[in-house]
Amino acid sequence: MAEYMERAKRAGLLEGGAWESWSGEELERRLYPQVAHRLRRERPAVDFRQVHEELKRKGVTLSLVWEEYREGQPDGYQYSRFCDLYREWRGRLDLCMRQVHRPGEKLFVDYAGSTVPVIDAGTGEVREAQIFVAVWGASNYTFAEATWSQGLSDWIGSHVRAFEFAGGSTAIVVPDNLRSGVTRACRYEPELNPTYHDLAMHYGVAVIPARVRKPRDKAKVEAGVLLVQRWILARLRQRKFFSLAELNTAIGELLVRLNERAFRKQPGSRRSLFESVERPALRPLPEQRFLYAEWAKARVHVDYHVAVDGHYYSVPYQLVSQQVDVRFTAKTVECFAKSKRVASHLRSFRRGKHTTLTEHMPRPHRDYVEWTPERLVRWAQKTGPSVAGLIETVMATRVHPQQGFRSCLGILRLSQRYGDERLEAACRRALEIRGFSYRSVHSILASGLDRNADSTEPEAARPLVHENLRGPSYYSSAEQKPC
Repeated sequence: MAEYMERAKRAGLLEGGAWESWSGEELERRLYPQVAHRLRRERPAVDFRQVHEELKRKGVTLSLVWEEYREGQPDGYQYSRFCDLYREWRGRLDLCMRQVHRPGEKLFVDYAGSTVPVIDAGTGEVREAQIFVAVWGASNYTFAEATWSQGLSDWIGSHVRAFEFAGGSTAIVVPDNLRSGVTRACRYEPELNPTYHDLAMHYGVAVIPARVRKPRDKAKVEAGVLLVQRWILARLRQRKFFSLAELNTAIGELLVRLNERAFRKQPGSRRSLFESVERPALRPLPEQRFLYAEWAKARVHVDYHVAVDGHYYSVPYQLVSQQVDVRFTAKTVECFAKSKRVASHLRSFRRGKHTTLTEHMPRPHRDYVEWTPERLVRWAQKTGPSVAGLIETVMATRVHPQQGFRSCLGILRLSQRYGDERLEAACRRALEIRGFSYRSVHSILASGLDRNADSTEPEAARPLVHENLRGPSYYSSAEQKPC
């Protein structure tokens, strides 16, 4: 005390009342003038922002940065003081803002880091089940379930079941930047997976992913994951599960206890707070459950088909070589070009097969497909019975009827040049001489043999007769002649 009084006397604080208006820093400077001067002289300022940036680099430690600092400032701070000042500076930089969540506004979702082994009773194979966790912002009401993977179908299915668990949807969903949900992470405009975007549109929610490496953006679900690991997964660590359904039943039982567990610092529980505050603010669920569908990009082949899981579906032939968006569910396949639907098919799981609509084909292809044996015969009957008979015979003599389509079309089109009557007569003569081809009919018409059906056949048109050739009588006789 005597030392302080002596310092105050030397500083002139005991005379007058001017010291009452001084600040603490001014008072300290007056009482300890030499110490303040020495500290200012011996302790150069440190650029802690540069220190902070250096520590972000791989392999750089605070000790290394301090050593480099002392090399440039031999009279600088000692290591312990240097560390204390840096932590003090970083504490001012990394301030936390307490977030207030309105009821029904946000649902936070993520996967737990821990997995649960599930044993296949038949093979003994062990698979690790993933744990999906969802937490409602205002009440901390928690949902958890096990899925086989973090893939798109399980990711979407867990969202649907979480909404149904709560009986409504929130205005915003806050996920992590999981690949199944976010195709391209971006702080300002993240790109969502198309299926995830469809889910958001169906339930009328906005998806706002957390920033990359910013876990505080989804602190609610981070805490929820920790609770699920401690109060559910830890209690199940000694149990063996032989199916995913069995595991989810056990999780559901412990989830009820977790949500009904009383708060420590406020009255009620997660369930009571959810029922009283959160549930009334939720949006009602749509009448129809979300139909899971996947999206893919496909290039239209030269045969105006796109491939989906090994099956080929037609699109308008004008889109050949273009890229289209394909949306497929368990029952349908839809193709979109420039956001416009251009094709819709029932889904088929027959690999290597084709599903083709006639309206997608160019006119020549469409005409070819529409030609059937029955249609050709009906067309031939309009010309005459001999024409129809020859058409039937041509297709009957081919291994496959389509092999005779071109011959038949050629025969029928001869009427455009020679007329129906001459074609009828030519076909009658072709049947008589067994000339079941387009060339035979064309030769008869070109040589005029159809004009006189009773005329003697020219030598070139007559059937060849030779002692070594077997005629029709050879096969009709009961007794075969020796060769």
